[in-house]
Amino acid sequence: NENNTEADADSGELEELMASLPDPSSFAGVRLLPADFEKDDDSNFHIDFVTAASNLRASNYGIAIADRSRTKKIAGKIIPAIATTTSLVTGLVCLELYKIIGAGSGDNTRKIDDYKNGFVNLALPFFAFSEPIAPLKQTFAGKEVSDWDSIDIDWDMTLQEFIDYFANEYKLEVGMVSSGVTLLYTPMLPKKKAEARKAMKLSEVVTEVSKKDIPPHVKWLTLVVCCYDEDDEDVDVPEVRIRIRD
Repeated sequence: NENNTEADADSGELEELMASLPDPSSFAGVRLLPADFEKDDDSNFHIDFVTAASNLRASNYGIAIADRSRTKKIAGKIIPAIATTTSLVTGLVCLELYKIIGAGSGDNTRKIDDYKNGFVNLALPFFAFSEPIAPLKQTFAGKEVSDWDSIDIDWDMTLQEFIDYFANEYKLEVGMVSSGVTLLYTPMLPKKKAEARKAMKLSEVVTEVSKKDIPPHVKWLTLVVCCYDEDDEDVDVPEVRIRIRD
């Protein structure tokens, strides 16, 4: 109940902040001008903004936050990087992002050679661009797939159900299942251990074997699966993703 009350209070505060924002139409004709970063002028709130923005990102990614004083020291040391290589790389990334946003569809879909990899050395200076290489493709279950493709399963099944799924859906025998560096299953496991794992949900097997809880923000498990066909030949299988949370 206490958590619900806090959530309601946060929601109400957000609604008040949103209501206090000016109407977009009031900005008609407004021109934005770039501001030079100045860390030693407290009246411009540059350091306050950097502190707030960087700590929000740090909180999202489990990084230790920094107070205003430490942020000011760090910001003072990275100004040369912001003005040179970082700004150049950011610009090149944004150019590619524009291409992705405007990728189009049908006959207007961008081809892979419309995109570019950039190689830059400002000390020489040297600038070179090349076309990215398409991923290697292979055939699986009658479809052309690459490393960007995956088999998505929308529920957290047991390990036995997972083995049966590949046997029924693809006529394949599962020879190994792993998650990251954690080996979840192989037929060479002791019988008692294998049977115990087969009765568990895949998320439970990952937690049990890795001795680590799955982070609460993780909604999909990514598994690497090795399989054999009816002729006992290895079959390359795309990564398998298992939804464990909504």
